[in-house]
This record gives sequence, C-alpha cells and structure tokens, in this order.
Amino acid sequence: MPKIVVINGSPTLTSRLNAILEYTEDLLKKSGFEVERIDVVKLPAEDLIHTKFESEHIVKANGLLAEADGVIIASPVYKASYTGVLKTFLDLVPEKGFAGKITLPLFIGGSLAHLLAIDYALKPVLSVLGARHILGGVYTVDSQVVRTDDGGTEISEDLQLRLQAALEELATETRFKVERKESGLKL
Repeated sequence: MPKIVVINGSPTLTSRLNAILEYTEDLLKKSGFEVERIDVVKLPAEDLIHTKFESEHIVKANGLLAEADGVIIASPVYKASYTGVLKTFLDLVPEKGFAGKITLPLFIGGSLAHLLAIDYALKPVLSVLGARHILGGVYTVDSQVVRTDDGGTEISEDLQLRLQAALEELATETRFKVERKESGLKL
C-alpha cells in the first residue's frame, strides 16, 4: 500500500489548516493510501530549538518521512512564509530527506497576497532537501474554511474541488512511482 506522510506545520491543532488536513487524509485513506501525520507542534520544543537530531521523537518523525512514498507539507502563512515551527523541523530533516518523494504543498493564509509563498519560500528549501517532484500545491484563504456554530468546520466547494484535483495528481504520481519501484525499473 502506498504511504503518504502529512507534515503539519501549524503551531496549533485547532486551526483551519487542520480541517483541510483531515479532509485530505480521509480522501487519501478512501483511495487506498496509508496515511501518517507529523504534527510538528507535538514534537518537543527543546528538540526542535536545540536541533537534537538524535532525539527519539525526531528520529521517529524522520523515519516516517523516510518510509513515505509521498509527502503533503502544510502550513499557515505568517509574514509571507511558512511557520517557524515548520522551519525548525525542516532543519532536522536529513540532507536528502525528500529525495524520491512526490511532494504536495498545502498553504492557508489570510489573503491572496501571499499566494506565492509556496513557490518562493517553501520550494527552494524542499529542493535543498532533495525534492525533485514538487507538485503545484494548493493555496487557500481563511474564508474558504468556515467555523460552524457546533464547533466544526465547512470547506467551500471550490476548495474541495481544488483539493480533490491536487490529491488525484498526488495519488497518480505516487502510485506510478511505487509501481516502478516494485517492478525494479529505475526512473
């Protein structure tokens, strides 16, 4: 079964981004993928800040990344970039930690003004970490994920369609990669 790891760079577990991630994880699981999540905010702050590569929590998170065929990397946009908590984790990923992974960025921000944060802030770092197959990504604005009176969230139809299209591309590319690997063919 193909494996996808979701790296959640949100500094809070109640953000709108988490609603998007739950939606995407559900779709991937229904499509036959094994899905694991790394909530960076749950990793010990001391391990992140002091770059403790040998920490059992960091080793485990990097192990999940190493086993993955595809990666979703998600973050809210703050100050025209991804979060600092995500950056501290990326600093602990091995030099070629994203090599051979199909990667899909998912960002959420307050306005379209930061639409290019994926291209100008995240993609160069992913490239340094060995990512060569980075999909276009999905950028959304807060207003497309609405909190309901019962404490839940509603994702706009437009965003659902864009997420479905991006996940279809991720699924297709990841399955192709896994099939080639299993057949012994080199890319």
